[in-house]
Amino acid sequence: MNVLLVDGHPDEGRFASHLLDLYRTALPEDCCVERIAMRDLNFNPNLSHGYAKRTEWEPDLRMLAERIDDCDHLVVAFPMWWGAEPAQLKGLLDRLFLPGFMFAYREKSALWDELMGGRSADVIATMDTPPVFLRLLYGNALIKRWKRQVLGFVGFKPVRILACGPIKDGGAEKGLGKWQTKIERMARSIRPKAPEKKQKRLERFLAPRS
Repeated sequence: MNVLLVDGHPDEGRFASHLLDLYRTALPEDCCVERIAMRDLNFNPNLSHGYAKRTEWEPDLRMLAERIDDCDHLVVAFPMWWGAEPAQLKGLLDRLFLPGFMFAYREKSALWDELMGGRSADVIATMDTPPVFLRLLYGNALIKRWKRQVLGFVGFKPVRILACGPIKDGGAEKGLGKWQTKIERMARSIRPKAPEKKQKRLERFLAPRS
């Protein structure tokens, strides 16, 4: 199984990166694992023309698109800032999660085709917000968005999300044991739904248009 780990923290040595280390260690030995840190990538996070005109990918984005196309399972770890992921990671979604590559609109329909089928995903989000507040005060907005409007929207299934918080004021040390147990369980139980439906989409997406 090809597993792609994406470290979405813009700084080195942070707690989200440590949790991703734990996930990597717990993966079965027969997994083929690659790890990419967003902070090491060089690209413009702004989708300048929306979907009206293709914005060509920088080499680092092309490389990451290839890795996502190849993977059977995607893992993304990041801190929640202002209810969402850091800006560079949001820019990655804008630039890579494109119609024709990850999903396809249906003509004269509100429905769409999920082109990343056969792959699964896990998300690890660190936060200062207690998960009970995230659920009761904010309706689990971050979790629902990543599960339904981002990864689930393009076909990753199942999408599992672990909210780790609060991490401030000693919370990281206090909660590490229980989060590590959950992360290890996730890493050892990867099961993409309908893996036979996985198709590589990148070559077709990048083919010259006639």
